[in-house]
Amino acid sequence: MMKKSIMGLVFLLAGLSSVSSALPPESPAEIEFIGSAQIDTFNPGVKLFLDRDFVLKDCPPLLKGASFARGSIERTAFRVVRDGVVTVLTPESNQYGSAQHGALEAEGFIRSTELGLFQLFGDIPANQVRVYRKNVKSGEQYSFKKWIVVLGASVPESPGAATALPKITGKTEGASIEFSGARETDRLTEGSVLFTDRKFVVKEVPASLWGQSFLRGSIEQLSFRVTAPGMLTLLTPDPGDKRAASQFQSLENLGFTQIDKPFTFQLFGAEPFDRVRIYQKQVAAGEVFKFGKYAVVVGFKIYESKEAPSWAANTGERLYNGIVLPAEWPPRNIDPADTRPMPVPYLDFPPAVIPIDVGRQLFVDNFLIERTDLERSFHMPEKYAGNPVLKPETPIELGLVEPEGHVKPYGHGNAGAGPKSGGCWWDPDAQVFKLWYETSWFGPIAMAVSKDGLHWDRPALDIRPGSNIVSPVDMTPDSWTVVPNWNATDPQEKWTLYVQPPGTSQPGASLTSSDGIHWNRKVKTGSTADRSTHFYNPFRKKWVYSLRTAFPGRGRARYYYECDDFMKGAAWTEADKVVWAMTDKMDPPDPYIGAAAQLYNLDAVAYESLMLGMFEIHRGPDNNVCAERGVPKLTELNFAFSRDGFHWDRPDRRAHIPAERKDVWDRGYIQSLGNVCVISGDKLLFYYIGFRGNTAKAGSGNSMYDRSATGVAILRRDGFASLDAGSAPGFVLTRPVTFTGKQLFVNADCPGGELRAEVLDEDGKVIAPFTAENCEPVRLDSTKQIIRWKGGRDVSALAGQIVRFRFLLTGGKLYSFWVSPDDSGASNGYVAGGGPGYTGPTDAVGSAALTAGAGVGGGI
Repeated sequence: MMKKSIMGLVFLLAGLSSVSSALPPESPAEIEFIGSAQIDTFNPGVKLFLDRDFVLKDCPPLLKGASFARGSIERTAFRVVRDGVVTVLTPESNQYGSAQHGALEAEGFIRSTELGLFQLFGDIPANQVRVYRKNVKSGEQYSFKKWIVVLGASVPESPGAATALPKITGKTEGASIEFSGARETDRLTEGSVLFTDRKFVVKEVPASLWGQSFLRGSIEQLSFRVTAPGMLTLLTPDPGDKRAASQFQSLENLGFTQIDKPFTFQLFGAEPFDRVRIYQKQVAAGEVFKFGKYAVVVGFKIYESKEAPSWAANTGERLYNGIVLPAEWPPRNIDPADTRPMPVPYLDFPPAVIPIDVGRQLFVDNFLIERTDLERSFHMPEKYAGNPVLKPETPIELGLVEPEGHVKPYGHGNAGAGPKSGGCWWDPDAQVFKLWYETSWFGPIAMAVSKDGLHWDRPALDIRPGSNIVSPVDMTPDSWTVVPNWNATDPQEKWTLYVQPPGTSQPGASLTSSDGIHWNRKVKTGSTADRSTHFYNPFRKKWVYSLRTAFPGRGRARYYYECDDFMKGAAWTEADKVVWAMTDKMDPPDPYIGAAAQLYNLDAVAYESLMLGMFEIHRGPDNNVCAERGVPKLTELNFAFSRDGFHWDRPDRRAHIPAERKDVWDRGYIQSLGNVCVISGDKLLFYYIGFRGNTAKAGSGNSMYDRSATGVAILRRDGFASLDAGSAPGFVLTRPVTFTGKQLFVNADCPGGELRAEVLDEDGKVIAPFTAENCEPVRLDSTKQIIRWKGGRDVSALAGQIVRFRFLLTGGKLYSFWVSPDDSGASNGYVAGGGPGYTGPTDAVGSAALTAGAGVGGGI
């Protein structure tokens, strides 16, 4: 069968055997029109095309009254279903390059000598046509570009049905599908825009697919549910080119079959990695499909856009704080083209009742607040005057020597002692902080230890005798994180390490260890790019990989992938990765550089009752500019908060740990650690890495990555945000809450004012004796202060009841509150990287940790 696109103006007639007596009398061919069309009668004044207003001016008597299919002027495709004669009209004049007599004759069409020239539409000679005919065979397919009209065609009842596609079963009717999120339907023709977040347009379409319905969505992810059985056709890049973002493996694993193997075609562009394969599968109602970058679904019968249900109607997992997740989680409705801040639906639809047994309850957002007249302030950590606390000192760290067997892609001679996410965790067994950091640029991972978090020692270990190196000999780290597995049942899995090697998208490695030194177990991960990390969400008992990607107009961004088991779940597929986080229109360009802000990295950790995130915001300039000048690129750190582990609220867009932007140790390229912070007494310690660069090496690609070190910034415990009152009294009333503890505690700063609390029932009535009048006023600055009432020793009598707390404040700040099981003030919340006095991942000790850390960071 010959398949050929014929350019220009062409007019087809089928079923008109008497048009030319000069040709052998034949039965009329029967053809099937592919794509949208309407049946009408061929008479002067009739509209010829769906997408143009041209009308038929005149025609020979033999053509009048014939049925014709009104389709698109841009292109027409048809398939012969019964042998016979097809009659064609094409312009006599080639004034606009639309005459196709040469192409038609090459295809075997013969020009009629009896039916002469006539004006098809308009008044200019270019729209005068002549008649051609050809005997055609059943099964032949023809595809014509601009433009065609077909007489005598039969049109499929359902535009987009798969009858003209290659068949792999006897059932070829297109399946019905539905999906949630921003999508559009269109017809697959040359020039059609393929994706909502790319400007790619269709270049080629096989005749079997031309005019079929397709779903225009994000190139990054595609998910839908089958609502009625039928055939599904998907296009995805041929994996022959290593740069191809192909879903072929996912499709084949799901039972899709490649059609016309090894046929491929250039869907868009000119690169070999955009040549696509055709896959098909007969699917059943209820099947759900999820694909990563990229796949295009074609030829479905019915498209239904399913609006996402209200968050308040969720039926999925119920979290510790009363939030109920959607049944489908993680959500796949983040649109990379949407520059608005990420929606945080649990703030718009908070639970009717919020359990508060887990952790200190922070006022970083309005989740807990029903009403207040207090002002919220956001606070900045202060950089330690003694920074950096860890700097290059050993020959390996100074870049003077390379350990035997260690391979660097580049960066030889660059000095460095920085975690690059890495990790700093309190080890309660060893009673020390353990800090994993990178020795020089792309150097081996090493460990340092400290009792106070400020003075660090390099222990002599046995991986490379005489050094503190802990990474395996065959490992070159680019981005990496160390996270403890507090729930490990196997001692060999106490510590986890995820490493992404240098270079473009490729698999990384996930490893485990009993001591954070000897990494004895290793598995290959799915593919991603550099600067990817991982963390643990204990609220949902999920390991999360924070994976680098990039979106047009948004630059660097993050994919999300979660799993139950760190090692078994490490081998993610492209379909598993979900569009997640990126900068938005609230992140303005740097006023001095002018480049758009990008999300360079996202580390996260459980802190008290929420997930604490650190967004590393890239300000610019481009790498080549930095290399030319010998200075580091500018990245800075911004706090973020999440109560469901996926949606991030970023109410304060200032750089909480900024770059100094001058010739000092933390001039630029500021990066967080995987643990985000540790706790020392009544302080939070945020370790961070900074780069000075090296202007003496200006012009070298390595110069901007020279001279890294590690410092610390310090913030009050829970000190991210406070509710403030001046000399006039103010209040905050919580939403309805429940608890099982005994003692109410607050973190407050009001030595010149006072704080009182009272408890209200479900109807808003104050419960005696827990009234403001009976409350012993708080008139001090404390990160852990018990609240007492006259006549009521504790609030245990209210445990399990739905209540509200009302705090009345004058001349001070309120940071958090919680109900502890005892007088120690233990919150049972998570303690990020831990700290002196803590025995595990949660605060089960209260005052003991406050005392243990008082002379450490708390004494700074």
